Amino acid sequence: IFKPGKSGDEWEIVDETGVMQKFGVMPDKVIEVLGLIGDTSDNVPGVPGIGEKTAIPLIREYGTIENLLESVEKIPAKGVREKLKNNRELALLSKRLVTIETKVPIEASVKDLKTRQHDNQKLIKLLTELEFKSLLRKLSNLTVQVQEDVSFDIAELEQASIETDEHVHHIIKTEKELAQLVNILSKSKLFVFDTETTSTDALKAELLGMSFSVKAREAYYIPIQFKSQNSKGKNDVVFGLFEQVEKQSAISNQQSAISKGLPLDVVFKKLSPIFENPKIKKVGQNIKYDALVLASHGVKVEGVEFDTMVANYVLRPDGQHNMDDMATEHLRYKTISYDDLVGKGKERKELWEVETEKVATYSAEDADITFRLYESLKQKLETQKLLQLCDEVEFPLVPVLTDMELAGVMLDTKFLSDLSKELERMLDNLTRDIYHDAGEKFNINSTQQLGKILFEKLKLPTVRKTKTGYSTDVAVLETLRHQHSIIEKLLEQRQLQKLKSTYVDALPTLINPKTGRLHTSFNQTVATTGRLSSSDPNLQNIPIRTEIGRSIRKAFIPGKHDWLIISADYSQIELRVMAHVSGDEGLKEAFNNHEDIHATTAAKVFGVNLSDVTRDMRRKAKEVNFGIMYGIGAFGLANRLDIAQSEAKEIIAKYFERFPKVRQYIDATIAQARQSGFVSTLLGRRRYFPDINNKNQSIRGNAERQAINMPIQGTAADMIKLAMIRVHKAIQDSNLKMQMLLQVHDELVFESAQNNIEAGKKLIVKGMKEALPLSVPIEVEIKEGKNWLEAH
Repeated sequence: IFKPGKSGDEWEIVDETGVMQKFGVMPDKVIEVLGLIGDTSDNVPGVPGIGEKTAIPLIREYGTIENLLESVEKIPAKGVREKLKNNRELALLSKRLVTIETKVPIEASVKDLKTRQHDNQKLIKLLTELEFKSLLRKLSNLTVQVQEDVSFDIAELEQASIETDEHVHHIIKTEKELAQLVNILSKSKLFVFDTETTSTDALKAELLGMSFSVKAREAYYIPIQFKSQNSKGKNDVVFGLFEQVEKQSAISNQQSAISKGLPLDVVFKKLSPIFENPKIKKVGQNIKYDALVLASHGVKVEGVEFDTMVANYVLRPDGQHNMDDMATEHLRYKTISYDDLVGKGKERKELWEVETEKVATYSAEDADITFRLYESLKQKLETQKLLQLCDEVEFPLVPVLTDMELAGVMLDTKFLSDLSKELERMLDNLTRDIYHDAGEKFNINSTQQLGKILFEKLKLPTVRKTKTGYSTDVAVLETLRHQHSIIEKLLEQRQLQKLKSTYVDALPTLINPKTGRLHTSFNQTVATTGRLSSSDPNLQNIPIRTEIGRSIRKAFIPGKHDWLIISADYSQIELRVMAHVSGDEGLKEAFNNHEDIHATTAAKVFGVNLSDVTRDMRRKAKEVNFGIMYGIGAFGLANRLDIAQSEAKEIIAKYFERFPKVRQYIDATIAQARQSGFVSTLLGRRRYFPDINNKNQSIRGNAERQAINMPIQGTAADMIKLAMIRVHKAIQDSNLKMQMLLQVHDELVFESAQNNIEAGKKLIVKGMKEALPLSVPIEVEIKEGKNWLEAH
């Protein structure tokens, strides 16, 4: 083979002798050695415990793995002999996996692979979309045709920037100039605004400045006075740009030019009426953050009209939604990055230490580019018929989430402290039990030590190896669950450790000291199905399958002593959506008659009367009901139910026989995805599937399963978002003492004054049921309690 080196001028020809020198065997024996030692890069297991030093002499002596296994009793080393005997099938499988298949039917000949003239227009469009910038530069001498038949040099595809772009950016230096800006904003129908702050945590951030734009290529920046702690702990007032004084920098010994900004109270006195005027529409990039910053300073933003980050997510859920990437994709513009502004490594500054003129340029550019993105994205949303989804669901949801995040939720820290001690006791007991089963003490959290215990001492079958040894992750332990009593204890130990560290011990440390409450962030632009996600902390992943996991919800309590927690949960909403979109008479009849859908399914699938359905039948039917929506096959169902694949196949076949329109829905959805590349929810939300026609069956199958599920899960996501908007407005209009706190999948959590409970529950149920009418009844389970667990 011709083997290039790491640098362009290094290369060598490797022949049979070269292979012998490098691998210790001739070329035809390489697969034998690899079959024994495995190949972690290709996930080939090999024989556990056998490396090159052992494998090469064995293959030199016996020639092949087959010969070696036939003569295994002749091997003098007992350890090697046992490893080969215990892993015979693994060795043969590994050899097969590393053997290149040379009999694949290839229709193309070498002549067919000759380079042809490429389509420059398509090539540049694709390279631009995929951000292959180095390849684009290599095409810089070409002239191409682009959309609208405009001819230009490829050089024109280079991005614009602050240095080359036409723009007018103003810095507001005086109260008189502030008054002029206020006059401009008050007369505008719509404007973009952006905040510059000291923190990414909106509720802890201090304002350094604000920028505004009322039209493309023009923006204004207001620097705001800010008191910072320097390195010696002294208070220094950091000002705006134009009245320079000398100040010792907190991070260097150089004198820097500092300027005077406007007092925060003066700025808010002028701007608050505009922010709080719902008739003047506001646009932003992740506007929820900016609204939260202003809310924490006592200013409520009304009239949120458009969020460019959310708009981009609706257009392309799997895309990049930060401003830098969006400006590149939609405007061919390279923005000033945050790292460009504050520096990197040892030279990195805090934002308030950067010269205000630079901050002004950065912030004004943000507002200007956001306005341009607003114009571009709005047009694209209209073209793809997605603007209505934004106007009716996504954009109205922003103020709802803002209020929820601002409100936060109260925690019972004493309960969590007591629970932490109880978990510590349980973990100590489990540790002793694990040591007993292992026959010795060891570091349970050490992958290497645990691997040696499980796979060398206890002789459990190796599931997967990594570069550093045996894999002992949860997936591996689940596979070994019934092999040894130690496995169940290890799984429980990991679960309790995670509960303790992730929730019980961590949540109290995240309480905001100003509010005394826990504030999560709800993300609109993460899940490709349209669902909301939660972060910092993630309150949607609090376990509910185990009693100890559920008990964490007991720590979530109302903020006032005479208030209660209300939990409202859609009942089997995805199954109801499936009944609606498929139109299957059997499913619809069950829901319309308010039957137990899983029992009804069991009766139809197993051919028995409803009264004769057993618990085991219902359990299997439940797995089928939910599994079908995720495109489950016989193999997956067999694993879930721990039954034979043939039985699982028969259950699925009977299901489709009894509910034929579900099968039709699945087939039609996959066909649509293959034809258009995407599927849609009832409200038109799209998800794209680039792998739906992939030649690899595994990759294509995964895309098909996601395509089947997306219209169901996505419609359920749209429904609860609409419910949140309706219920939020109803609470405001009713003046009830009630606050929406959390959204967890199909559940909404509130706190309410006790004397408002009944009226509040009626209001919540009405809003949730009427959010998105279906052809089957929508049911809501609602309950109140002294804490979230009691209310759930």
